[in-house]
Formats: sequence, C-alpha cells, structure tokens
Amino acid sequence: MSETLVTGLVVFVLASFVGFEIINKVPPTLHTPLMSGANAISGIAVVGAILAGGAAQLSGPTILGLVAIVLAMVNVVGGFWVTDRMLQMFKK
Repeated sequence: MSETLVTGLVVFVLASFVGFEIINKVPPTLHTPLMSGANAISGIAVVGAILAGGAAQLSGPTILGLVAIVLAMVNVVGGFWVTDRMLQMFKK
C-alpha cells in the first residue's frame, strides 16, 4: 500500500473514533440542535461534490461526486426537516 493511502486510512479511523466518542457524550436534549448545525455545515460537502461532479466527462470521480451530491442533500434536507419538526413542538 502506498504511504498516502495508509495516512488517509489512519486519519479516517481516528476521525471516526473521535466523532463517535463526542456524539456519544452529548445529552439527548442537545443532540438535535447540534445535529442541525452539523447538517448546515454539510452544505460545504455539497459544494465540494458539485465541483467534483461537474466535470464535462463521465468518469469515476464524476460519478462519485454526483452520488456525494445526492447523499449530502438528503442529509441537509433531512436535518432541517427534523429541526423544523422539533421547533414546531415549542409553538402553541
């Protein structure tokens, strides 16, 4: 394996572990507002995916970029939908 691939895998595993531990420690009352903010940040992934998927030729990275656009948009829309439902609970 190349050194770049090993470095990428190590960063991915460490980020996954740290992310899991941080989310696991968040109390349930704060989970939805924090995830709402995280979903807003996920919009950045949409911009990056648009750049990757916007190539004129259909290739592997272009297809992965298009899949990333779809998945990131599902995440963003779903997150704001859940946040809206949560905020509706506080209205009388």
